[in-house]
Amino acid sequence: MLKQELTQKLTQKLSPLQIQTIKLIELPVQELEQRIRKELEENPVLDDDAPDSKDEDGEEQPREVSLSDIKDDDSIPEYKLHVNNYGKDEKPQYNTFSVKESFTQSLMDQLGFRNLSEHQHDVAAFIIGSLDDDGYLRRDIDSIVDDLAFRMNITTTDEEVLDMLHIIQQFDPPGIGARDLRECLLIQLKAMKRTPDTVNAIRILTDYFQEFSNKHFQKIMGKLDLSQDEMKAAMNKIVKLNPSPGGQIDDSYNDQAQQIVPDFVLTLENGELVLTMPRFSLPEIRINKKYADLLMDAANSSERQKKEAATFVKQKMDSAKWFVEALKQRHNTLFSTMQAIVDYQHDYFMDGDESNLKPMVLKDIAAKTGFDISTISRVVNSKYIETHFGIFPLKYFFSEGLENQQGEEVSTRELKKVLQECVEKEDKHKPLTDDELVSIMNEKGYKVARRTIAKYREQLGIPKARLRKEL
Repeated sequence: MLKQELTQKLTQKLSPLQIQTIKLIELPVQELEQRIRKELEENPVLDDDAPDSKDEDGEEQPREVSLSDIKDDDSIPEYKLHVNNYGKDEKPQYNTFSVKESFTQSLMDQLGFRNLSEHQHDVAAFIIGSLDDDGYLRRDIDSIVDDLAFRMNITTTDEEVLDMLHIIQQFDPPGIGARDLRECLLIQLKAMKRTPDTVNAIRILTDYFQEFSNKHFQKIMGKLDLSQDEMKAAMNKIVKLNPSPGGQIDDSYNDQAQQIVPDFVLTLENGELVLTMPRFSLPEIRINKKYADLLMDAANSSERQKKEAATFVKQKMDSAKWFVEALKQRHNTLFSTMQAIVDYQHDYFMDGDESNLKPMVLKDIAAKTGFDISTISRVVNSKYIETHFGIFPLKYFFSEGLENQQGEEVSTRELKKVLQECVEKEDKHKPLTDDELVSIMNEKGYKVARRTIAKYREQLGIPKARLRKEL
C-alpha cells in the first residue's frame, strides 16, 4: 500500500548576480582585471571604450542603443535565458610564462652532461623526480628501488641507487640530494677549498652534530681541542651555508604566478586620510544596432532563426547586466570595508606606529559595515593597501587583544613588537629565558603568562634561549 506524505523544506538558492558578486569580491585586483578582459572578449554587449559615431574615413558607424531602448520580448521562454552557474570549487585558469629554468629541469640538464648508460640515466632521473622542493631526498633507498621495479620496470640495487645519488650530489647548487641537514651542510663544506676553518667545520658536523645543534660549544671545544677563535671561525663557515639548496632555483611553472598590486591607495592630504581604488574601472554596457535590430525583428517575426538570434542577444544582455552590477557591488563592498578599517585604525594610519594599532577582528568591521563576517573575510583575503609608509595585506590590521595593567586593551601585534625588541637588546652570551621575558613584559605594563610568551616567540621565529646563545 502506497503512503504519501507532504513535507516542507526551506532552501536558499543564490541568484546569478549574488554568485557573480561573491566570486568577484574574492579576486585581487590583477585577477579582476583579467576577469574583466575575459568578459569583454566573450560578450559583444560589453565595451570598455567610449563610443565613437564615425570612423577614420568620416563614415558613420552603426548606431549604438542603450539597454533602456530595448524592451523585453515575452515571446522568448524564460528557461532559454537561464545561465548555468559554475561549481564553487571552479577557479579561473591563467597561463603564465617565464624564461627561467625550473628546479627539476636544471638538474636534468646537468645530468645530460654525465657519461651514463641509458639504464643509469633513468635511475638518476627517477631520483631527481623524487627530490622535495627544498632539494632533499627524504625517501628510503629501498622504497626507490621498489618503485623503479614496479612503476618503471627497471631492476636496480641499493648500491647503484646510492652511486647515482652521489653523482646528483655533485650538481649545482651544492647540497642538492642530501638526505638530512647534516649531509647537506657537509656536501657544501667538502666542495669548498680545504682551509683549517673548513676542516674544523667538517669535524664538528661529522662527529658532534648533536652537540652543535644544542649549542654545547664548550663541550665541542674540549673534545676537538679548539680555541675560542678557532671555534668562532668554524662556526662562521657553517652559518653561511645554505640549509635549503633547492630554494635557489626558481620553479617557474607554478599554476599561478602573481605579483602584489595594491587594491587600495591611502594618502595623507592636509592632515586627512584619503582612500581611493585607482585601478578599478567599470566597463560600459552598450548594444550595437545590429543586435538591437535582431530583437526588434524577432518581435514581429515567427522565423525560428530570428527567434534563436534574439535569445542569444538577450542572454548576453542579461549576462552583461549581472556582470556590471556585480562589479558595482564589489567596488562598494570593498570600499566600505576598507573605509571602516581606516576609521577603526585611524591613529595607526596617520603615522604607521604599531603601538597605535588597536585590537580588531572580523566581527568589529562586520558590525560597522553591516556586512556578514564571511563577506569581510572574502574582502580581506589576498587584498593589499598602499599607504604613505608602505604596502600591507589587509590581514595585517587584524589582531586579537590583551589587557594591560591599566585595564586597557592592546593589540597582540604591539606585544609581539615589544617582545622582539627585548630579544634584540638582550646579552647574546646570556640570552633571556621565557620567565625573564615575562618579568620584563610585566614591568612594561603587559600582563602575560609564560605560555603566551612562548607562543608569540615561536610565531616570531625566535628560538629558545639556549639556542640563541653565542660565543
